[in-house]
Amino acid sequence: MMGPKQEAQAALFYEFSLDDHVPQDHLLRSIDRFVDLSDIRQYLAEFYSYTGRPSIDPELLIRMLLVGYCSGIRSERRLCEEVHLNLAYRWFCRLDLSDPVPNHSTFSKNRHGRFRESKLLRHLFEKTVARCIADGLVSGQRLAADASLIEADANKQNSTPKEDWDRSAIDPNDAPRAVKEYLDVLDNAAFGAASEVEPKFTSHSDPASQWTAARKGPAFFSYSTNYLIDTDHSVIVDVEGTRSIRQAEVGSVRTMLDRIKDLYDIDPERLIADSAYGSGPMLGWLVDRDINPHIPVLDKAGRTDGTWSRTDFEWDAENNQYICPEGEPLKQFRRNYSDPNRKPTGKGVAKYQALKHTCQACPSKMKCCPKADARKITREEHEDARQVARDIAKTKQYVVSMRLRKKVEMLFAHLKRILGLGRLRLRGPNGANDEFLLAATAQNLRKLAKIFPAPQQTRKA
Repeated sequence: MMGPKQEAQAALFYEFSLDDHVPQDHLLRSIDRFVDLSDIRQYLAEFYSYTGRPSIDPELLIRMLLVGYCSGIRSERRLCEEVHLNLAYRWFCRLDLSDPVPNHSTFSKNRHGRFRESKLLRHLFEKTVARCIADGLVSGQRLAADASLIEADANKQNSTPKEDWDRSAIDPNDAPRAVKEYLDVLDNAAFGAASEVEPKFTSHSDPASQWTAARKGPAFFSYSTNYLIDTDHSVIVDVEGTRSIRQAEVGSVRTMLDRIKDLYDIDPERLIADSAYGSGPMLGWLVDRDINPHIPVLDKAGRTDGTWSRTDFEWDAENNQYICPEGEPLKQFRRNYSDPNRKPTGKGVAKYQALKHTCQACPSKMKCCPKADARKITREEHEDARQVARDIAKTKQYVVSMRLRKKVEMLFAHLKRILGLGRLRLRGPNGANDEFLLAATAQNLRKLAKIFPAPQQTRKA
């Protein structure tokens, strides 16, 4: 028999529990156990006025942002609509059915104001990392670093070629927020001071972003998000936003290693990275800190004409000389100084040379220096550290490290495909850092939820 037509009828009273309508295996249930915002009001107290109307609860705003980044909802306007409609989102944000959802404009006011001034998002990320450490997900022995390009909210149509760009003509008092931030980071090693080379184009809306064609396709404006991860469980222990050039990305690794040492007393046994981080100064910095560089050496000393390269010569550290394959020495200094203080230090790039008459009579001259009277070799200041990296590259542990390095790339793939961070919505260095911190926090929370899922409870009949 056909049942009666279902019609909605208004009721005076409802007995409704949000908790009963959120599935036990829902992602937000597992994440909620690792979100500790108990100190957020005290942390932000000095950034609120003691008079005026009560403001939106900052814990509600942070929980909504976490929902957005964990679920790949990038638009704040859409986030407000989803929280309004989705029962699980309301439950996570501690909103009852009758509670109103904040307007999307509230996020901009707080993000660019008290959240940024108090470095709240950095504080939230560091608390999440501390929770991962407390739960045994971070040993701190093997760390891996890498950078990934994230497209900025800028386009070439609104840009100026470098020969026409004049930053001195910008009036800071009349400039947009992103342009003011650009002026503030001109001397910052992660942005303006990373390189003296000016980008080919500069965006008017976000001049701190870098014009790059690093993806071997059409060029675009971008920032780089730099990850430092523990390879045990792929936990992101630090994140830093920089300009999309190698010098800034390499410098960010030193910044992050110093920061985790101060915050968590993490002193890794090895650092794993690709050849972009294999320059002499970077390897020397790591070796000086007793960190084994599992990094391919960035070496341009190889020759393409078939003659012997520098690696074919044996280094004799005790006598400060190279030995050629024929057994002859290449020395830096051949003069005996009666006063040792007058002897050149040889710091920086040192040159080693064989005797002219030795090379002229050598049977292997055509394999060594066919167009020169004598063979010369240059040795960089950090060549000892480069040799340490070369020796490590011959070990079995290095082979394992190269496989572990892929974990960073997998996190970047997850960041762009699952969390949807393929293009930034906020402009300026601060906006980029805010998005990178929230995304890294979401990835760590999802990692905690995956490893320690919420216990399943049997519902009463």
